[in-house]
Amino acid sequence: MLVLFETSVGYAIFKVLNEKKLQEVDSLWKEFETPEKANKIVKLKHFEKFQDTAEALAAFTALMEGKINKQLKKVLKKIVKEAHEPLAVADAKLGGVIKEKLNLSCIHSPVVNELMRGIRSQMDGLIPGVEPREMAAMCLGLAHSLSRYRLKFSADKVDTMIVQAISLLDDLDKELNNYIMRCREWYGWHFPELGKIISDNLTYCKCLQKVGDRKNYASATLSELLPEEVEAEVKAAAEISMGTEVSEEDICNILHLCTQVIEISEYRTQLYEYLQNRMMAIAPNVTVMVGELVGARLIAHAGSLLNLAKHAASTVQILGAEKALFRALKSRRDTPKYGLIYHASLVGQTSPKHKGKISRMLAAKTVLAIRYDAFGEDSSSAMGVENRAKLEARLRSLEDRGIRKISGTGKALAKAEKYEHKSEVKTYDPSGDSTLPTCSKKRKIEHVDKEDEVIEKKAKKAKIKIKVEEEEEEEEEDEKVLVVEEETSVKKKKKKDKKKHIKEEPVSEEEPCTSTAVPSPEKKKKKKKKKDMED
Repeated sequence: MLVLFETSVGYAIFKVLNEKKLQEVDSLWKEFETPEKANKIVKLKHFEKFQDTAEALAAFTALMEGKINKQLKKVLKKIVKEAHEPLAVADAKLGGVIKEKLNLSCIHSPVVNELMRGIRSQMDGLIPGVEPREMAAMCLGLAHSLSRYRLKFSADKVDTMIVQAISLLDDLDKELNNYIMRCREWYGWHFPELGKIISDNLTYCKCLQKVGDRKNYASATLSELLPEEVEAEVKAAAEISMGTEVSEEDICNILHLCTQVIEISEYRTQLYEYLQNRMMAIAPNVTVMVGELVGARLIAHAGSLLNLAKHAASTVQILGAEKALFRALKSRRDTPKYGLIYHASLVGQTSPKHKGKISRMLAAKTVLAIRYDAFGEDSSSAMGVENRAKLEARLRSLEDRGIRKISGTGKALAKAEKYEHKSEVKTYDPSGDSTLPTCSKKRKIEHVDKEDEVIEKKAKKAKIKIKVEEEEEEEEEDEKVLVVEEETSVKKKKKKDKKKHIKEEPVSEEEPCTSTAVPSPEKKKKKKKKKDMED
């Protein structure tokens, strides 16, 4: 049996001397402990050396794709066909190709794998004429060449440039804001009115750089930077400014800061153009869907375009809002509907009611665009344009969804009003600023005294009413008690009369007892008190 062994230096074909020892697979490694033992099992029959790394790369790429190199074909035809012996191969796919094209019987089994492992361990002793240093150099060169071939390296497809560019852009924005704020505050001591007249930061710095001291505004021409009306307003404000005087050294430092702001802003515009071009080269479909800034931030957040392509649509939707998501899960509240994707133009132009739906649909289509850009060979943005058109149509249908029939018979349509943000503009009330009292202290004291008198009168009246009500209640209770006593006395008299009538034989008709209730002296006293109180 012959063995085909591929190395980084060339092809080697070995002859198996003792095939009986191959049956013991578990103990086969013991036969390759030393080069002497290994030479008793296998012997080198032929070695075909590569001339350079390029030839080695061509041979190995052919093997990886399941093809036979011309050099390998010649070796197999020359040696294996003449020997008429089976060929042991490490790769089953390669064995199938050799059998199909050269009509040679190939063997691939666990025994062959163990044999290949033993030959690889004693390769220096089994292949004479090849130095270990040369073998190591060829291995390293071939590994680099093979990895480049597998990755299909292209400088235009490097997404690390996008990650660095978007990070630098964010840093520049922060620095620019700090510098401009410091510049306005610093120069504001000298000419505070200019900050209110010129709102644009870059124009403000250019005006400072051109004029400097506020005394020079009268003779300076700012028609290149400002319109005529604004220029006239600036010159008028410079004449009557309330700012303090500053030295020439102070003005020099302020002007130096202005030049820094102008240079940084110019570099920022240049960097933004670079980012746009790089995004259109690497991820054109993503750029069409969400814009270059949002697309670059998504790639930077994920680490690379390939990592972003592995995320699901739901993950891309909330990418950048991880803190809010975990806070919502912890407190069992509603999870966020969007993260970085919120800044996309499609989400921005929708009404607040439909922002969640549009962000979900946009995330789904963006994931398709990311995967197409990451794994697709085509670099056109046709897919992104098509998907964006679909989303815009869906957005229009959502906005106009309210136009429906009220009933089956009615032909009237319900018009859906678009959302309009109506904010109430509140004006400042200056009355709260004054700390002076509205009226004098004497008037205040008189007013307080009058109020106290009124309160006392009301309290007296209330007490009188309460006393009168209590007395009336007492009188009613007394009347009830008297009525009850009279009834009981009448009943007792009737009983006595009946008994007398039974005892006496002659029946004497008695006149009925009609007793009128005499008013008690207590009642009279209470009535007198009531009259006195009324008087």
